[in-house]
Amino acid sequence: MAKKRRDGLQTRRKVHVMTYQKKTSFSSTWRHYSNTMRNIIGLMTLAVFGTVHAVEQRPLGSQIVRKPDTGVGHFSEWSRNSKKQFLVDWQSDKVDQWIIVMGNEGGDLDSITSALTWAYHLEHKSQIISEPMKVIALLQTPSDQLDLRPENKLALDDSRMNSEHRDLLNINELPEDIETLSRRIKGIVLVDHAEPLRRWKDAKVLSIFDHHVDAGAAPDASPRIFEKVASCTTLVARQMLDELEQLDEEYHMPHELLQLILGAIAIDSDGLNPDKSTGTDKAVSKRVLDRSRWADKDLDDVMGDLDEKLGDAKKDLDGMGLRDLLRRDWKGDFVDTPSPRTPTVHLGFASIPIGMDEQIKRTEWEEPFNWFVIHAAWTAQVGTDISISLSKYKVKDEDGKKKKIREIVLVVRDDIRVDDDQANELFDVVFRAIEEDRNLNVTAWHGADKLRRRQMVWQHEYEEGGRKYVRPLVEKAVKGWK
Repeated sequence: MAKKRRDGLQTRRKVHVMTYQKKTSFSSTWRHYSNTMRNIIGLMTLAVFGTVHAVEQRPLGSQIVRKPDTGVGHFSEWSRNSKKQFLVDWQSDKVDQWIIVMGNEGGDLDSITSALTWAYHLEHKSQIISEPMKVIALLQTPSDQLDLRPENKLALDDSRMNSEHRDLLNINELPEDIETLSRRIKGIVLVDHAEPLRRWKDAKVLSIFDHHVDAGAAPDASPRIFEKVASCTTLVARQMLDELEQLDEEYHMPHELLQLILGAIAIDSDGLNPDKSTGTDKAVSKRVLDRSRWADKDLDDVMGDLDEKLGDAKKDLDGMGLRDLLRRDWKGDFVDTPSPRTPTVHLGFASIPIGMDEQIKRTEWEEPFNWFVIHAAWTAQVGTDISISLSKYKVKDEDGKKKKIREIVLVVRDDIRVDDDQANELFDVVFRAIEEDRNLNVTAWHGADKLRRRQMVWQHEYEEGGRKYVRPLVEKAVKGWK
């Protein structure tokens, strides 16, 4: 077959040369043939694709990179335009006109949705009642970590957002040091966390929405809403709808945003499970549903379906290695201590929904030392002095019933802000706080005898002993270190 193709090509070349041999040399004939074929290929391309792109000779390393697909929904278009205008205004030294709405650095669906919802509302409301405001949602999560929560990707895809999240502004895309930027912008709005991270401390806090404990930050912020509900999105959506319904003319509310709101509330409330939700969660969900394309559907059916779909995605962590498990739900910040030698240390928390033994199996050598090596590389990258990793899994008891087991891993480093002696003291302070807490009632992990100094792993069965309980306990201990 190859020989036939070669013979055919040679025959065509001979015919072409014979046709033009009286008018030109062989070399010019071959150039003419090449140009002819190039034109034919160009015409074929035009017929198929409707356009022909010129091919330019470019230096190595400056090749054209294909642009990613953009989102196809109205909500995506709005978000992408806001991102572009924010970056344009930063370049033009007009960033002082902007308000940034931000969720917590864990970057779960609740934080993402709350930030996007309030940013959309503030901008569109202002266009009706006053001078247009410039508002953008900021995800305090690096762009390469968003898909480590599979439910985020699914919810954003279903809301017709860009598959590579190019229509979202992520923390790693800010063009300026955060502490500097915080002093230049108009202000910030906090959603799904009670106080700004240390790096945002110089920014004016305009509003706060949170469903956790009031930390006392920004007492003059307005609105300033703290309420115990399943999802922070519930509080943001309620405020949005209350204000929207008071306007003389309502702005357009895209279905993609309404679907995102319903999904965030559904996954945080277990589909409006009465044991995990409040009447407020249900009432707000119904108001949102009535404005969506699903208005003719039953609320419980919609929320149940969303919870099942997003919940299944959330559990899909089979292909995730330990490093990604550590960083997928990581929260950390600086904590002040009374010590004049080291007044500030960095405290970080990871939450991992599988047990320590399973995590170890996801390392290269499947041994405890490998877990701590990978963990050390991650905490060195983010500059953490004291790290707490919280994990949970379920086992069956003697009666065949499932019970939840929780684990706490404590590690203190001595190579960032604290020296060896200080690290030992800090480890002892946190160690005692965890060991002596009666609610936790911890016991040593089965492999604890193989750990090196300033490393400890415990187990406990306290139902409420997740990050919301352990973090304040550890922070209080660190703040008391002298």
